[in-house]
Amino acid sequence: MTTTSDPYAGSRETTEGRVYTVTGGDWDLTFGADPHGEERLVVNMGPQHPSTHGVLRLVLDLEGETVTKARVVIGYLHTGIEKNTEYRTWTQGTTFVTRMDYLSPLFNEAGYCLAVEKLLGVEAPPRAQTIRVLVMELNRIASHLVALATFGMEMGALTGMTNGFREREMILDLLEEITGLRMNHAYIRPGGLAQDLPEGAVEHVREFLKIMPGRVADFHKLLTGNPIWQARLKDAGYLDVTGCVALGVTGPILRAAGLPWDLRKVEPYLGYETYDFEVPTADTCDAWGRYLVRMAEVNESLKLIAQALDRLEPGPVMVEDKKIAWPAQLSLGADGMGNSLEHVRHIMGQSMEALIHHFKLVTEGFRVPAGQVYVPIESPRGELGYHVVSDGSTRPWRVHVREPSFVNLQATAAMSEGGMIADVIAAIASIDPVMGGVDR
Repeated sequence: MTTTSDPYAGSRETTEGRVYTVTGGDWDLTFGADPHGEERLVVNMGPQHPSTHGVLRLVLDLEGETVTKARVVIGYLHTGIEKNTEYRTWTQGTTFVTRMDYLSPLFNEAGYCLAVEKLLGVEAPPRAQTIRVLVMELNRIASHLVALATFGMEMGALTGMTNGFREREMILDLLEEITGLRMNHAYIRPGGLAQDLPEGAVEHVREFLKIMPGRVADFHKLLTGNPIWQARLKDAGYLDVTGCVALGVTGPILRAAGLPWDLRKVEPYLGYETYDFEVPTADTCDAWGRYLVRMAEVNESLKLIAQALDRLEPGPVMVEDKKIAWPAQLSLGADGMGNSLEHVRHIMGQSMEALIHHFKLVTEGFRVPAGQVYVPIESPRGELGYHVVSDGSTRPWRVHVREPSFVNLQATAAMSEGGMIADVIAAIASIDPVMGGVDR
């Protein structure tokens, strides 16, 4: 028989063959034993919805209700998306990366496509860049609304949850109208966009811009002045700017610690340097400040959307290079998304060259010059960076993502240890992790 200090399983021979005796293993060594022989309570919190934001497991050491040690266990949602992109064409990779952080899919698409375009040495047309900003800022608001809604649910403010998802539904309706899908759009493609804005989309977005500021004000009336909400959030999950920088934490957590670090300002892309917007910050370093920063960012995104609509100029939404641009001419009809009938008639019945080109480009894909790039963008959760390596073939050699939820989760122990077990929930909610991005 093995002892708790033995990392290997014991074994014995029987008439049925060798039988192994397995004990608690690393649990006994890491979690169960106290070096001073003192008894302590070890609690598994999660993986469960909603308290741990999905399939996240926290292992907490407790003295009474005080957390003395916190560990994060991840990997329950692993998809292997990064590896899967190596077995698909460059364009097909878009349909994989969009499923990582499923609350901000358009940011994954944009980061990936900007990296591919940098390797190709091309730039999306101006109209495509403006529409990218438009849909990404819509997506940012939708993501922050989910952060707010789940925060409310986990703190016991159920109306905050129902209202947050109600407003998000308006944005998902707009994204469905523009891209054809509510989530996982694969709308942003290498070289531009899958299709142009459909007729009426601009007017519908302008209607949303009239409604949303009032809804944001309603959130402030419901929660910001609420003494229970303030008591649950203030001084919970404390992490100052030194701790953020040491752990690589970015996004609203870093800005709530007072550092106005936003890649749209410090390393602009897609023409963000030409837009007028502010970077909201707070100096509280706690869950309360992160809530206020996200609420302020919703208002800034509304300003960016309005500016994007005003600067929309007629033009193509995909590069002219026929070796890169898919020869699809998509139209959104009653049956969903598909090629226009005129285009299908052309490639299927009128031009053998067009049919061959279409077949080769869709099945084999285009070649990307050998090299490697790193392209960071500002997602709702912080720095989302794509390190993409090409060996000159029609598929990525490597796609690795610097995912903000994954990096920010490192802060859990720093935020939780020494605090109450109830504040762990507030700390995790204020990080706003999405496990699809963590376990990619």
